[in-house]
Amino acid sequence: MRVRRRSIALAGVGALLSLAAAGGAAQAASSSLTVTTLGRHGAKVATTVTVVALPSGHTYSVQSGKRLSLPAGHYIAMTDIWEHGTEGLGTDTFGALDLNVSGNRSVTLDARKGKAVKVSLDTPADVTGPPKISAQICAGAVGDMPSAYSVMGWNNEGSLYAVPNSSKQLQFGYLAQWTGNDGYVAARNTTGVPAVPGGSYKRAGLATVRFAVRSGTQMAQENDTSLQPAPKTDDCTTSLRADVRDDSSPYSSTVHVTPGTWQPSDDVIAGNGEDVAGAFPAVRTLKAGQSFTQSFGRAAWSPLHHLPVTWQKSVTFSPDSLIGDPDVGVFGADPTKETVALTKGSATVRKQTLTNWGTSDAQFSAGIHSAAWYDLTVDAHRYRPGITFPAGLLSPRVTLDWHFKADPAKSMVAPVFLTRFLPTGLNSRNQAAANSTTTVDVSAGRGSQGPGPRFTKVTARAVKVWSSADGGKTWKAAIVRRSGSSWQATVHNPASGAVALRSEVTDGAGDRSTQTVYRAYAIG
Repeated sequence: MRVRRRSIALAGVGALLSLAAAGGAAQAASSSLTVTTLGRHGAKVATTVTVVALPSGHTYSVQSGKRLSLPAGHYIAMTDIWEHGTEGLGTDTFGALDLNVSGNRSVTLDARKGKAVKVSLDTPADVTGPPKISAQICAGAVGDMPSAYSVMGWNNEGSLYAVPNSSKQLQFGYLAQWTGNDGYVAARNTTGVPAVPGGSYKRAGLATVRFAVRSGTQMAQENDTSLQPAPKTDDCTTSLRADVRDDSSPYSSTVHVTPGTWQPSDDVIAGNGEDVAGAFPAVRTLKAGQSFTQSFGRAAWSPLHHLPVTWQKSVTFSPDSLIGDPDVGVFGADPTKETVALTKGSATVRKQTLTNWGTSDAQFSAGIHSAAWYDLTVDAHRYRPGITFPAGLLSPRVTLDWHFKADPAKSMVAPVFLTRFLPTGLNSRNQAAANSTTTVDVSAGRGSQGPGPRFTKVTARAVKVWSSADGGKTWKAAIVRRSGSSWQATVHNPASGAVALRSEVTDGAGDRSTQTVYRAYAIG
């Protein structure tokens, strides 16, 4: 279990970069600011004060009681006054001042003026403790990322306070979380710091997010799931996070949230405590009473995005997102190491070994000199130095074989496909019952390459599927039926082990896409 420590921090790279820029201006400054911070009993408390220049966004960090040289101008000074209590308990008081600085100015942030942040919910009987509240004050009128200029902290209700301030240059955001059999999360952002910070909520007015975390497909078994507010325009709640569950998979959890837009996520933690992967599916906008289930780790993992491209008299291919979570998309893919080869008939045009571990720009490129039929093959393995993969890892290897016509005089995305296999009826460990039959949903997609070469419309004419119970040594054809815009394959499972899946998709012009996922799902 990882431990997150309480923090008071500048959030955002922009703020850190502007600190250096501001330093030069301060050397020639003719004015100064000294901020004294007082605790809830009136005594001086040492804090770190964030000072933001308006409207430039230049940011300074200074210890309370210390003189900060500044150019004359308009500033926000803000801090979290943290005071230790008995038995490790303490209080946070957020405060900010909207200031015009000219000459030598001294001001005081007084925690005694802070008002308790009170949040209420008609909680069920299994919720026994007070909510935990994460909060921050932001210089919200600066730029489009107010959390880049903020102070942040967290505490239990009853130990967190905010000093009211009506300045429109400020935002105050909080996230309150109750824990019982289910979780309950409320988030709110305001302009200025209200005279009565907090809010009252009813369970009937919440939406529901269910997390279904399966095991077997991810690089490690510990999964730390969470939710973050994701408003269309960043505000002072954007960087706040509600922890859902940090546990070994498989597991399921339910969280009820205030209506709005939310970002689910899943951090995968290795045995050495290292965060080895992060999955960020699409954000969800929820109304009161709505619910959805976010799955992580559902079999089978396979290529998600990139197709070969003919461009500038070369065939190019990006090896990114070759083994990824279909419920998450490209932001749920693991690093891989792959051998990529382009052949023309029996002649190898180019062969290269690549990895996207530690880099984001690995790319295969092979020059071509004539219009002809080519084969681009990819043999990809999960690759993450420094950790030991769980025993029996599913989808450890994926192969692709694309057969298509390429012309050096024409720029286009190759008319080939990526197959997605979704075995149905598996348990939470991605296992099918021994000697059973599994229906596999099969879709042939073209991905989305974004701007660049021409992206033609290609229609899959025929889809074939095979399964293997011996790691790909022998293959057995599956019965495939069309089902709407996709297909369904009926796979007969062995008594033990794992099942590999292979597909072949062809169009009417002779283009062919063959894809194999080894250990697509297990038998248990």
